[in-house]
Amino acid sequence: MRASDRAYQELREEILTWRLVPGTALSEIDLAERLGISRTPLRAALARLSLEGLVDTSRGRTGVVSDVSAASITELFELREALETAAARIASLRRDPAVFERLTERFEAAPLLLNRGDVEAYYALVADFDAALDVALDNPVFRGALDGIRLHLARARRIATDNPERLIRSAEEHRLICAAIRDGDGTFAASATTVHLKASLATILATLENRLVPQDSPTLKGSA
Repeated sequence: MRASDRAYQELREEILTWRLVPGTALSEIDLAERLGISRTPLRAALARLSLEGLVDTSRGRTGVVSDVSAASITELFELREALETAAARIASLRRDPAVFERLTERFEAAPLLLNRGDVEAYYALVADFDAALDVALDNPVFRGALDGIRLHLARARRIATDNPERLIRSAEEHRLICAAIRDGDGTFAASATTVHLKASLATILATLENRLVPQDSPTLKGSA
């Protein structure tokens, strides 16, 4: 794997999982030393992250991890609701019932994962649901639109880890969506998706302020 690709993947993961919080200054010198690469491939990685909107380079020569604000999240959720409710309807027409039956069962069992603190396994299950939805859609253009919105909401979604009870309710909401798609009930699948997204947004907005730190506080060395 090229050094730039490795740096891109590592930094992207750190940003999406809040190991690098919004506002963190991304010093090329410190990053290159920590990642064990030269500054040329590092700059290529940062450029890719900037194109994806995860790094903000508009404030000077040193990039920072882009902000996650209540306003930006609300805007993203407006688009997400439009896309995902439509996706649920279409998937209900084109789905493989066996796939969504299995997902229904897995979401029904998900509280067991969450009660033992295995949040990462739960997010992996959500990723499996997203992948199954993409396959059922059978529409590369639609999938591209969903991928774009999912990337930017990945950090926001992680805010729910502060609220285990919310994750358990989310699992039940996903179970209902999967069951509706399995049964070919597009109307209920879209409705259940709307309920889930509105509840998720409310949780994120309620907890966002506690997760963010002042813009002048984080530094790369303190966040690595």
